Order: sequence, then structure tokens, then C-alpha cells
Amino acid sequence: MSILNSEKPVQASVASAEGLPIGNLLAFTMAGFLAIMTETMPAGLLPQIGQGLGVSEAFAGQLVTLYALGSVLAAIPVVAATRSWNRRSLFLLAIGGLLVFNTITALSTSYGLTLAARFIAGMAAGVVWGLLAGYVRRMVPECLLGRALAVAGVGQPIALSIGVPLGTWLGSLFDWRSVFWITSALSLLLFFWVRLAVPDFAGQSAKQKIPIRRIFLMPGIRPVLLALFAWILAHNILYTYIAPFLVSVGLGQRVDAVLLLFGVSSIAGIWITGLLVDRWLRTLTLLSLAVFTVAALALGFFGAAPWIVLLGVATWGGTFGGAPTLLQTALADTAGDDADVAQSMLVTIFNLAVAGGGVLGGVLLEALGPASFPWTMAVLALLGLSVVWSANRHGFRPGRRVVVS
Repeated sequence: MSILNSEKPVQASVASAEGLPIGNLLAFTMAGFLAIMTETMPAGLLPQIGQGLGVSEAFAGQLVTLYALGSVLAAIPVVAATRSWNRRSLFLLAIGGLLVFNTITALSTSYGLTLAARFIAGMAAGVVWGLLAGYVRRMVPECLLGRALAVAGVGQPIALSIGVPLGTWLGSLFDWRSVFWITSALSLLLFFWVRLAVPDFAGQSAKQKIPIRRIFLMPGIRPVLLALFAWILAHNILYTYIAPFLVSVGLGQRVDAVLLLFGVSSIAGIWITGLLVDRWLRTLTLLSLAVFTVAALALGFFGAAPWIVLLGVATWGGTFGGAPTLLQTALADTAGDDADVAQSMLVTIFNLAVAGGGVLGGVLLEALGPASFPWTMAVLALLGLSVVWSANRHGFRPGRRVVVS
């Protein structure tokens, strides 16, 4: 039995063992960038959006909430229901959803219509993320899956690091509706890129389909999802409330610079992960979580020293940047042919952890203050570390990612 499914790509010329189909993978990079950019950019435009729609900034902030909710609710049922579809057709439909509903958002003067458009755009993004790992898996040799996912996934940290400031800057140059027009134009470009250049693959036949519950109960699936939840929850407690934390350590005027440092470190982390993941998936996951814990403890113990805070943020970013690649690779290894449905579970858990980080971080901020963030992060990271350490037979197997007959 293989740690990866032995199915070969429909088109043998898509990739060879000597290299990656970079042009095709970059289409997925751009899709991930657009999905995250579309989600995060309203955060920097709340005053303009609120004024344009005649609502308060708090109500304008629900544009982000509805988008995330759409991703959570749609990922599993939509990806599961469309398993028989050709992969490119479904991918194009998701990209088309971003195009159409970003355009509606740019045109809408109704708050209700805008919320509905954001919800459906979030559904489209959920499908993009649910498809990504399974689609990439069929485009490349099995021994290069981790590296390919690193290339395809780099759009996420880029968008996270520049999404809000870029949207804010573009909104200052034009207006908030122009920012959505720009994302629509990029979605249109991506639509034709995928249609003309990215290979198509058949969906699953009725005989190949496994019930969602059985996929969830596969050995290794639940440990990966639990490690994901603990890690993403730990990250988002601090990331969501980075501004009040930086104020508490005397860096309140440098939030933008600290976020840039985090973003650059994340990109470096995903690059290193891409180089090593196919040889040392388990080791790299354990090491990343361990160093993530150390970074959190450094922020807790030495928050009064700005240079240690900056070093801690850089280390936090570097260890977290590769997390999606590590976890997506582990889940694809475990799920095999059912990677798309398993990845839709990952999307759902990921977004629940993002929301949970906002809720738990808010409770901690009100009850204990921002100094409590690093300690909570460390506890959650240790939980994730223990899960990965225990999952040595399924989920995070030791040794090089190779096909074993």
C-alpha cells in the first residue's frame, strides 16, 4: 500500500520527475492570492465602504465575516457534491464566482445585496481551496507533491502580508469600488489562463466515491485536522489582535512594519518548506511547531524588549509560513483519491480556527490583556506538537515521502 495514491496524471506530459510545471502551478498561486486578497482587503477600507453603503464601520466589517462564513459552509458540501465533475470545469466555475460577485460588490449600492455577494464569493473561495491540493497532486509526480504545493500555496502568505495594506493604498488612490474592479479584472485574466493552459482531469465515478464520514474516519485524517486547528487557532489569536499586542510592548506605531516583517518571514518559511517537505515532512512539521512554541514563549517572557519582539515575530512568521503546505501535503498523502473532499474539510477547519482565534483572542484581551496571547499560543502549539508526535503511523509518517508498494 502507498502513502500516496498511485494514480498517474491523465496527461503524462504535465510534469516529469525532473521538474515542476511552474506555469500551471502559478495559476493556482494566483487563485489563492485572489481568494485571500478578496477576503482581507475590506478590512483596510471599512470607513469608505461604510460611507458608500450608508452603514457603520462595524456593519461594513461584516463583509469579511460573510465571506469567511461562505467558505466554511460551502467547502465540504459543494466539493463533495461535485466530485464527478471534471476538475477544470469546477475550478473555472469557482474563479467565475469570484469574478461575478466581486463585480456585483463593486456595482452594488445595497448593503444586503453586498453581503449576499460576499457570501457567495466566499463559497467560491472555499471551492478554490478545496480543489487546490487534489488538483495539484494530479499534475505532478508524487515525489514532488510537497514542493508543488509550496509553489501553489505561496499566494496565501503574500496576500496575507499585503492584502490589507494594498487594498487600503489602492482605495486611497481611487475608491473602494475600484479595488473590487481590479480583483474582478485579475479574476478574468486567471479564468482565461486556466482555460487555455491548465490541464483538465476527470472527476470520480460513482463507484469511486466514498461517503464523507468514511473519509473523515480514515486513519490519519483526524490527527492532521486536529493539528491544523490547534496551529491555526494559536496563530490567529495573535495575528487578529496584533495591534493591541504591539501597543502593549511599545511598538504600537509600527504595526505596518511588523506585519511586513511577518509576511516576508512567512514567504521565506514557505520557500524553505518547499525545498524540504518531500524529504522530511514529519520532521519539518515537528520542528516548525517546536520553534513556533519557542517564539511564543520569547514573546511572553521578553515582551519588554522590542528587538526580541521583532525576532519573535520573524520566527513566528518563518515557522508558520510553511504550515499550510505541510498540513495539505500530509492530508493529501493520507486521503489519496479522496484528497479533494479531505481538503474541503481542511478549508472548513481552517476557517473555524480563524474565527475561533478572533473569539478567543477577544475574550483573552478583555479578561487578561494582550500579554496573555503568547502563553495561550504556546499551549496550543504544544497541543499540535503532541498530536503530530503521536501520529507516527498515519498522518505524519517518518521518513522520505516515497511510494511504497
